[in-house]
Amino acid sequence: MDLLNTLVDKGLRRELPTREEALAVLATSDDDLLDVVAAAGRVRRHWFGRRVKLNYLVNLKSGLCPEDCSYCSQRLGSKADILKYTWLKPDEASRAAAAGLAGGAKRVCLVASGRGPTDRDVDRVSQTIRAIKDQNEGVEVCACLGLLSDGQAERLREAGADAYNHNLNTSEGTYGDITTTHTYADRVETVQKAHAAGLSACSGLIAGMGESDEDLVDVVFSLRALDPDSVPVNFLIPFEGTPLAKEWNLTPQRCLRILAMVRFVCPDVEVRIAGGREVHLRTMQPLALNLANSIFLGDYLTSEGQAGQADLDMIADAGFEVEGADQVTLPQHRADVAGGCGSHAGGGCGSDAEAGCGSHEGGGCGSHAEAGCGSAADGGVCGTAAPAPVPSAAEPRTDLVAVRRRGAGTDLAPNA
Repeated sequence: MDLLNTLVDKGLRRELPTREEALAVLATSDDDLLDVVAAAGRVRRHWFGRRVKLNYLVNLKSGLCPEDCSYCSQRLGSKADILKYTWLKPDEASRAAAAGLAGGAKRVCLVASGRGPTDRDVDRVSQTIRAIKDQNEGVEVCACLGLLSDGQAERLREAGADAYNHNLNTSEGTYGDITTTHTYADRVETVQKAHAAGLSACSGLIAGMGESDEDLVDVVFSLRALDPDSVPVNFLIPFEGTPLAKEWNLTPQRCLRILAMVRFVCPDVEVRIAGGREVHLRTMQPLALNLANSIFLGDYLTSEGQAGQADLDMIADAGFEVEGADQVTLPQHRADVAGGCGSHAGGGCGSDAEAGCGSHEGGGCGSHAEAGCGSAADGGVCGTAAPAPVPSAAEPRTDLVAVRRRGAGTDLAPNA
């Protein structure tokens, strides 16, 4: 296919595709899907080999967010039955992070619900960053705290933060339909502040909120213009108790096309499969590793993910390898610009769609991905109970969404 040959050539040269080419990827047929994956996989392997970076989320403060992001289980007025708790103490957060690092993660993403941090909050998170770094040599730390005020990014950098996540989520043209308590421009400004402070910028999107192909291309082109080191791709988890609870618009094939389009537009950037991979990619998750070079390990902000060991087995079975702590994630030309911090480039907290203003912006970190491998007592993706009847492809897979009840903010061991 001439389109795919052109996109591969451009990706290897870091050349921006045209909007028409990006839209054409999203419009390809199921018959052409494996060709699309193979082509985007060539670009992924050129820049990142067969390495998969593991990231681990720690939800520092859950629920009770004053923002009204429609996708978020922690939003103002949310009826979702999620964990709600105030700030974890630095030692609590450090213990939670240690579980993920022991499971193979090289980056810890510290997320807190809310519009944005106060100066006191920045002090609190700075103490947590120092505690994690003091106890775990070489760990990368990404903060995801919402909208930043002047000087806060610099203070996080001084405390040892390597990266900052704040997702754009959707196109500028449709942003007001999703959130009314802050603007698209507010989000762009926060990513720019992180960049200016010397933090590795992480910013991504949420797919599946009813957007058009044009909206998806718009937001990915906007991300390319912002030049983050990491782009988390979240797939909306329609959480009961939120305004988007009935938006089940994604198929595994659609998710793969979206990931391929992101890879072609952002060829040398850490593309992370974030929230919703277990719910929407399902058994196609291993194929998606040919497109993205980064995932979250274990659970998300307010939802449960696939069992940590299942993630590791999936990576190995698909012929990939977990990226080591001594390996630099980004290609050399990006890592040099990022001052070494690009290695983590991505943490991306934003991973989680869940929360707040950005804090978790995005659809999340799988945020709701919840379900998972046995994560819930009744089975989840590969649970221990007798399997429920399998819905047809056209039916919502609400059986794959499970609220997180373990790890940070509980007395139960985390999934890592």
